[in-house]
Amino acid sequence: MGRLDELDLSLKLSKSEYAERLEAAQTRLTALRLALGGKLPGYEGRLGPALAIVLEGWDASGKGGALKRLVAELDPRHVHVAQYSAPTDREKRHHFLWRFWPALPGLGGMTVFDRSWYGRVLVERVEEFATREEWERAYGTIVEFERSFCAEGGVLVKLWLHTSEEEQLHRFEKRQKNPLKSWKITEEDWRNRERRPLYLEALEDMFERTDHPDAPWHLVEGDSKRFARVRVIETINDEIERGMRESGFPGPP
Repeated sequence: MGRLDELDLSLKLSKSEYAERLEAAQTRLTALRLALGGKLPGYEGRLGPALAIVLEGWDASGKGGALKRLVAELDPRHVHVAQYSAPTDREKRHHFLWRFWPALPGLGGMTVFDRSWYGRVLVERVEEFATREEWERAYGTIVEFERSFCAEGGVLVKLWLHTSEEEQLHRFEKRQKNPLKSWKITEEDWRNRERRPLYLEALEDMFERTDHPDAPWHLVEGDSKRFARVRVIETINDEIERGMRESGFPGPP
């Protein structure tokens, strides 16, 4: 998996490379998705593994743009995007994983989690919304939760979009100056940025303690939006194909 400080954030693609690789990755994803759902000729009545994608990253790391390109060519009836923010008062009364269970896909299904159960060991840890005992206990709970999903025929792809502190500041300032994007930047975003060292410490613990063979973490170099968008889809395609092989489900040519 590597470490965040080992990523080469200078990686980028030209416009022509981006267009070519993005189209190829989206086309392959469409074929894989249709095969998983039993929609391609020769797959009728056969459902492949359930596909869950966890999309996490820094504020302004490009998650929205990556998500847009990820689902752009898919039939909207064949993919569910589950978005999460701070838990409600009702949700706080339950186990922290309770609100995520209903969105998990079944065989042949696909869900993209726009933020996820990892809030427990990131924002809830750093902002002290959870006690140390609670977030320490959560690492093992999360790993068992993910292993259970994978053992029952699921493929779980976990991605973290990483941007440098300088690039994040540039994007914050650019958003703030754009009337059509200023809604994306809040005082909380600026405050979280000031606590970046605490989040970095929490991230390194998270990667070390929740990276496991069934669902390893994939760190995406995000200073170039073009590069990150392509890397996200190509990584997901590779993981789908790995899941197909391990489950004995044939992949499309």
